[in-house]
Amino acid sequence: MPTDIIMPQMGESIVEGTITKWLKKPGDKVQRDEPLFEISTDKVDAEIPAPASGVLQEIKVTEGTTVGVNTVVGTIAVDGESAAAKPAAAPAKPTVSESTAGAPPAVAASRPRTPAQETQPQASPATQDDEQETRSSPLVRKIAREHGVSLSQITGTGLGGRITKQDIMQFIENQGSRVGTDAFVRPAERSEATPTPAAATPPPRPAAPAPYPGDVVPMSNMRKLIAKHMIESRRTSAHVHCMYEVDFTRIVNLRNKLKSGFEQRHGARLTFMPFFVRAAVMALQQWPIINANIEGDNIRYHRHINMGIAVALDWGLIVPVLKNAGDLNFLGLQRGITDLGERARNKKLKPEDVEGSTFTITNPGQFGAVFGLPIINQPNSAIMGVGGITKQPMVISDKDGTDSIAIRSVVHLTLGYDHRLIDGAVADQFMAQVKKSLETWTEEVG
Repeated sequence: MPTDIIMPQMGESIVEGTITKWLKKPGDKVQRDEPLFEISTDKVDAEIPAPASGVLQEIKVTEGTTVGVNTVVGTIAVDGESAAAKPAAAPAKPTVSESTAGAPPAVAASRPRTPAQETQPQASPATQDDEQETRSSPLVRKIAREHGVSLSQITGTGLGGRITKQDIMQFIENQGSRVGTDAFVRPAERSEATPTPAAATPPPRPAAPAPYPGDVVPMSNMRKLIAKHMIESRRTSAHVHCMYEVDFTRIVNLRNKLKSGFEQRHGARLTFMPFFVRAAVMALQQWPIINANIEGDNIRYHRHINMGIAVALDWGLIVPVLKNAGDLNFLGLQRGITDLGERARNKKLKPEDVEGSTFTITNPGQFGAVFGLPIINQPNSAIMGVGGITKQPMVISDKDGTDSIAIRSVVHLTLGYDHRLIDGAVADQFMAQVKKSLETWTEEVG
């Protein structure tokens, strides 16, 4: 019998999904775990892997159609079965849902990218056998096939000996086949990255054609929900902003000194974002009211600091959440930030990855902005915007109080906060602490 392809449930609260793009057409060969179609839900976009190897026999639900979870959306004829391609079915009756309650701002379904028809390398028989005998995720097995790695060679460090992504990437790196990724960095930093071998880089996906001037095009689901949540946030919170100028020279010099050794030791690039996150975490621990939120006539103080970090995508904006950021050391912050950014760009986030933030950081400076006045990410009570890092003349004083003018690396930080809960004096004290931590950085980087 053919293998059914079903609409997965992407979280407990998700009851439906929209198929935004089929990455294969009837009659195409597919490998187990390779991306087969893209879906959008109220929480995340995701690429759904093929449940089996074979030939895509039938598409039962066409692009743009919304169906309930566990609906059969297509079939795969497994190897050895008849695989006569059937034409795509008429669109299933759409399920209309207006419920978006609880979705954080800027986290929603999106207009899909237009993918190229990707060819996947065939797994060797040894690798296919490994997949049946080892505990690993679809992503790990996909990486193993792309690099021709036998999973039996790798010792898993996950629960029950499960092979994690970090295990296989470390194994590939030790063999001299490096896969480099970096999240939340400026274009100038990306140009310094170690070249990625061709085998590790998927074929580029061409961008959707831009509309011509005068065209009228429908808004994507993501754009609709971003608009809805931004207006709701403005109506909900009494927005006030304050801005601080930070002498960032110490950290710029520290990063330049340590970035090469950091990458060699840890297999991760050293970026500026974990410095901002760490400084914010330390200040939030001192002023927990900024990590709180309003619930009716009550104030909820959160036990943990869950850091939302806004990621700009080609098709919109999303805010993945670094959970328990206060419990992570600097290396843990860097690895967590890189992982979230990579999975956001590759549509690998899960619903729980975009839920539960207590404070948010956004980085308009990566595109050259001096500073921004960000809208609060509900239900948070504050959001910190990071401006661009530029060299400027500054007046500095030595220990004797003598002033001089020097060229310094400067960054402007903005705090948007809900004045219903946070007083201006508290917001200023919080930002003064963030500024002090960055200007006098003494923490071990690793």
